[in-house]
Amino acid sequence: MPAEPYHEGWVQSRQFINGRSFEGVELPLGPDAGGPLFFTHYSFCSIDPRGLSDAYADYWKQNVAHTRINYAYCVRNPLGFKGYGPNCWGLTAGDSVKGYDAHSPKNDKSVITPSAALASFPYSPTEAMAALRHFYDDLGDKIWGRYGFIDGFSEQYDWYADSYLAISQGPIVVMIENYRTGLIWKLFMGIPEIREGMKKLGFKSPHFASAGS
Repeated sequence: MPAEPYHEGWVQSRQFINGRSFEGVELPLGPDAGGPLFFTHYSFCSIDPRGLSDAYADYWKQNVAHTRINYAYCVRNPLGFKGYGPNCWGLTAGDSVKGYDAHSPKNDKSVITPSAALASFPYSPTEAMAALRHFYDDLGDKIWGRYGFIDGFSEQYDWYADSYLAISQGPIVVMIENYRTGLIWKLFMGIPEIREGMKKLGFKSPHFASAGS
């Protein structure tokens, strides 16, 4: 495929370029306040954002900014929901009090999704570890079970999901390993077809140079 559909289609969408500040943090791309945190997780479980850039953004800075905005919003807790704070944060898509929802600072339903903070280890390790310790040590059996952490909970409504979603569990494991060793990033970015496709779209990455292409 030619690169034009990307540059003339996806990039031209109303929620691509941003450049405004939220919670005192400038957000290069994406919807206001960043949207659900899975935007920084799903693609970047495999694509290494470190040193990744194109004509539109530095993607490491983009993902760190998105995470910082989400964290700062939860700490500020403008809607006054019970439980929110420096060690209990993370808004993303997942099970909710009234069914599945895409939680974000612009769509806050009082539901914390553990994967939001825990899959953010590469971007905010101190804050993610504080959340992990609180989720496991303090909330314990309320949100930890056979398959790990439940998909979401709301202390405001005393609601705790009875579900474990693979699409939430997977990014936790993968992103913790990427934070530790970069293993999945290195494997994926070493695939020749991936390098060639990304270069065709105008991306630059240290992986391209190290691969000798």
